[in-house]
Amino acid sequence: MGGRVTRTPQSRELVRAKNLRQALERGTPPAFIPPATANSVAQESSLSWAPEQKKSALKHSKANTPQEILSTHRQYLEQLFQSSPDPLIVVDTSFYTLCVNQEFQRMFGYSLAQILGQSIDPLIFPPDRAPEAQWIAQCLQRGERLTLETQRRCQDGTLLDVSVSCAPLIIDGRTVAFYAVYRDISERKRAEALNSALYRIAEKASATQDLQQFFASVHGIVDELMCARNFSIALHDPESDLLSFPYFVDEQQSVPSPAKLGSGLTEYVLRTGEPLLCTPELAYQMQQRGEVELALASPLQWLGVPLKINGRVFGAIVLKTYSGNALLRERDKEILNLVSQQLAAAIDRKRNEQALRHSEVRYRSLVQTAVYGIYRSSLDGRFLDVNPALIGMLGYNSALEVLALDPQKDVFVEPREYARLVDEFRRSGGMDGFEARWRRKDGSSITVRISGRAVAGGDEPSDVLESIAEDITARRVLEDQFRQAQKMEAVGRLAGGIAHDFNNLLMVISGYTEVLLDQLALSHPLHAKAEAIQQASDRASALTRQLLAFSRKQHLELKVIDVNAIVTNMERLLRPLIGEDIELTTSLLPNVGCTRADAGQLEQVIMNLVVNAKDAMPNGGKLSIRTSCATFDDSHSPENTFIKHGSYVMISVSDSGEGMDRETQARIFEPFFTTKEKGKGTGLGLSTVYGIIKQSGGYVFVHSELGRGTTFTIYFPRIDEPCDALGAPPVSIAAAGGSETILLVEDEESVRQLVRETLAARGYRILEAGTGHAALALAANPSTTIHLVITDIVMPGLSGHELVDQLLAARPGLKVLYLSGYAQDALPTASPTSTQTAFLQKPFTLQSLSRKVREVLGPAVN
Repeated sequence: MGGRVTRTPQSRELVRAKNLRQALERGTPPAFIPPATANSVAQESSLSWAPEQKKSALKHSKANTPQEILSTHRQYLEQLFQSSPDPLIVVDTSFYTLCVNQEFQRMFGYSLAQILGQSIDPLIFPPDRAPEAQWIAQCLQRGERLTLETQRRCQDGTLLDVSVSCAPLIIDGRTVAFYAVYRDISERKRAEALNSALYRIAEKASATQDLQQFFASVHGIVDELMCARNFSIALHDPESDLLSFPYFVDEQQSVPSPAKLGSGLTEYVLRTGEPLLCTPELAYQMQQRGEVELALASPLQWLGVPLKINGRVFGAIVLKTYSGNALLRERDKEILNLVSQQLAAAIDRKRNEQALRHSEVRYRSLVQTAVYGIYRSSLDGRFLDVNPALIGMLGYNSALEVLALDPQKDVFVEPREYARLVDEFRRSGGMDGFEARWRRKDGSSITVRISGRAVAGGDEPSDVLESIAEDITARRVLEDQFRQAQKMEAVGRLAGGIAHDFNNLLMVISGYTEVLLDQLALSHPLHAKAEAIQQASDRASALTRQLLAFSRKQHLELKVIDVNAIVTNMERLLRPLIGEDIELTTSLLPNVGCTRADAGQLEQVIMNLVVNAKDAMPNGGKLSIRTSCATFDDSHSPENTFIKHGSYVMISVSDSGEGMDRETQARIFEPFFTTKEKGKGTGLGLSTVYGIIKQSGGYVFVHSELGRGTTFTIYFPRIDEPCDALGAPPVSIAAAGGSETILLVEDEESVRQLVRETLAARGYRILEAGTGHAALALAANPSTTIHLVITDIVMPGLSGHELVDQLLAARPGLKVLYLSGYAQDALPTASPTSTQTAFLQKPFTLQSLSRKVREVLGPAVN
């Protein structure tokens, strides 16, 4: 019914009881102001006038009679009543108007004719306040005085916030009328509402996290202060220069898309930084002056106020009115301008908070999704925070497990490494590229590289270390493998070069030994000595072949072979070799596939690995050979990351022998390295395995632990082609001679002499040259017939390949036999293999030479 109420009390308990009863009847309890006594109304209603002789105002008055004096007093009171700044009204006991002053007429808009003699309730009481009118009448009829804040209706129907003080007029102890004094408190109410709105906006800014919810709350608050049915908030982004409307409620328009600043009313407010209450007429005038450009018709009223922070305009609040029933006033512009100041500060704070939250989310996401381990730890040895990558790096399942660890004792393999890390942090405040070994949950170790800095603790009790840990175990493995490969390549080049030169010497030794054996009778005393030389030469040739195999320079007869068939054929040969105290098992994957390799060399690989396994189990044990398929891609295990992607056939040879330590494993493929006793091994078995596998395009790995045996794993590229049949080697052509002319080109004189003598003895006509250029000179004579050219490949000046190219250009159809100790030199990679071209690897026997020559030339013509 009203706001604050003052009434005359009787006893304090009676007043309280009446108030409670009236509050229950009205539904809204009044707030009472401390009252006076009931009798004071009558006592204070009479005025006290000064004695006649002291009335200066009446000295010059002609009123001498009591009647005249009373009339004068009445005029005083009438003038006082009319000139009162507050509206006054007197009604009879039935609440019909007896008199009002001019201020009452001005405030409520009634003339004397409209209000005198009329019931006051229908004139100024809003319809919804009929219970309040009844309550006031009851109080006045009981002689009570009231003061309350409420609303009254003006003649035009508008409502006015007023403070009303009313009381009975008592004459001779009888209530004859009632009076009321009104005071317009609209401005105070609006100020209170504005203060309340600003407070609630600040409260919402603190309580609401989402900007959209905050804008909606502000809309509701502003709508209580003025008509804000069409309400929007525009924000300008200086970086993109886009104007957007994150909150837009409009009866007739849809939400505008973010766009560059234009020349609309909103942009005008942003440019000027001043509020604007615009009507269509004003908008037209502004458009004529070139201040704005309007694409749409203006609403009935458009109100915009800027949003400023530190003098910088970053947005605007916009209100629109499409109906004449709720017009905006200048006062609303002022109120909205005050609201905009509070709102601008709140938006700026909310945007900063939101940007901070987004930054924290991005930072958290960056840390949580990083592939590197990120952690914070105290200098006294405690994990404070860890990311998922670090948890996985250490092999644990949750952060709680890792946070419970002591880094120095539970994580660092060497505690002194942790102490050195902390010392470095304390000394320089940071660390970059510190390498250490960490212990995983399963006991295995990894190598990590740590970088970070020491920072002030903040909320922490002491300084903390913020660190990034990178697992470089795989990188270190690859680097070790690369260094090992480089070392093996260097050793291979050296071994190949020695074998190549040694082959030329063995060629002469074994060749002339073969001549001696042919010419010496079995009973001759030197025959046995010549055989000893031949045997030594054969052993030396075997060593050079092993060296060439290691250096990947031996000649391979590549075919598409079935790996399972090779292992099955060898199984019957391996069982007698390993003895009865070793259990041999094979596990072959059906249809494992084929690979392109030399069948004999693959058998040599398996044989060498089995012999090596046998020697590792002097007291017997278990030996297994297994075949399977493998596919390598980005998801494969780190130790095999350097293998080319694709499908492979896998062969593994495992034993339960003594095993090897890491130092031994790092050198097992080096030539002449052996762990066997002196005289029990050449140290070329595994180096031969390595060379054959590498030359065939494969990979070999070893895994071994002391006391737990060894496993060699071999990968050959899988070929989706039909396998070639494995059969007996072709029968060699008899070492028959001939009469054809052969051009012999060899830079090593002793080898050239041996070949010349051997072929000449078979009836061939030999033209010899020590260089390629000398050979071209011999062949330059077109009258000289040449059936076959035999040439070394590696020669000074003109190589064998270059020589043959020039000879074939002049003599198409010329047949060629290459001689070399390097398989890789057999045929030039740029030219296809021809049926007129053959290769013979040094060292070779004289019988092999004779057969190869006859094979290339074809059957002899009688």
